Amino acid sequence: MSHLSTTAAAIDVAGLPVNPAERLFDAIALPIGRWGRDSRLVFCNAPYTAWAGRPREALLGHTMAELYGPAAWEAASRPFAEAFSGRTVRYERRLTHQGASARWTRAMVFPDRNAAGEVEAVYTIAIDIHDDVVEREALVAARQRLDRFTEHIPYPLTYVDRGFVLRFVNRAYVEVVGRPASELVGQHIGSVRGPARWARHRPYFERARAGETVQFTRLVEELPQGPRWLRTSYVPDRSDSGEVIGLYTVTVDVHELTESQQRLQRTVERDGLTDALTRGMMMERLDAAAAACAKQPVALFFVDLDGFKALNDAQGHAAGDAMLVALARALQGAVRAEDAVGRFGGDEFLVLAQVRDAAGAHALAGHLLAAAQTATAAVPSQQPLSASIGYALAPYDATQALRLLQLADHAMYAAKRRGKNRVMHCAALA
Repeated sequence: MSHLSTTAAAIDVAGLPVNPAERLFDAIALPIGRWGRDSRLVFCNAPYTAWAGRPREALLGHTMAELYGPAAWEAASRPFAEAFSGRTVRYERRLTHQGASARWTRAMVFPDRNAAGEVEAVYTIAIDIHDDVVEREALVAARQRLDRFTEHIPYPLTYVDRGFVLRFVNRAYVEVVGRPASELVGQHIGSVRGPARWARHRPYFERARAGETVQFTRLVEELPQGPRWLRTSYVPDRSDSGEVIGLYTVTVDVHELTESQQRLQRTVERDGLTDALTRGMMMERLDAAAAACAKQPVALFFVDLDGFKALNDAQGHAAGDAMLVALARALQGAVRAEDAVGRFGGDEFLVLAQVRDAAGAHALAGHLLAAAQTATAAVPSQQPLSASIGYALAPYDATQALRLLQLADHAMYAAKRRGKNRVMHCAALA
């Protein structure tokens, strides 16, 4: 008896109305194809036909080259060959067969073995990664292929009843947990995975039991290959009457996608040279701080380097860049983590910090000036370098973001006119 049949029997003993593993195809929505040794499509599920944009009878019996063109087969031929040799392979390709704008898709190709362990076909699963991994990490396959499919798919799959007792696990889940299926089925999933992990996952299980499909993305540290971003989908399983009788979980690796999204987000939020916040991000922070200044006073400091143009002219832009990086680091080191340091443009920086009162803002201004003096002294220069700082307080000097910026800017230029290398509060200009 196969692993799936053993698990299904355990489920039946538990009294579920039907084999919950057979419901897996109703809970998963990815295009799945099965290809014979001659690389012709011999099976496809309903999502596959929708994805291909053709009826099933127009797909079955054809090679990938016949269906999608030589370029598609050129990209898939090597992964197919490796899958027929027993390995699971992933590759990415930009698809245009649907006649719409091209979309990037990740394809997984993995072997389908018969009872003798021979690879008699391969499965393909297409995951649209153009807008994100998939709206729902789920898989669909034919009921008669479910045993092999669930055994060989490398994503951990589980089914739990309304009491969160495990009723089905696949081989990938068994490998993650490190215990045989016989020790897992019939156990509460919290006891299987431990109290700490259960505490993190429980809210998502409870939301799925209430009828909501939810996802949980997190960085998992304790993996053999090192920390990886994983995403688990929790999908309710409903009876014919619509009652939630259990739920599925599907866990996929979204490490590369998550990291690329984080890198993209960082380019939007951070200045490429100094790693300070960008001008746009600083203005967003300033808008939010000004709106809440009645409850939490803030100070905005406008910092400008003195002698920066002479440094660039005399020693080149590399020296100027080094000075900007040093100043940004010095300013960031002079404030708390919750405060903000941004590059406003050129050699101008903004610092936005929470303060208790005017005295606290004045003290912080002196601290920032000292940090700037240390930074300018550390960069070799043939020209004297310093920083002029002007600042304004909200709500005391202004309550609108742009007015606060204008006052701090005026105070900075006043500091320059009065000898540079000093701080000025806008109130002193009156």
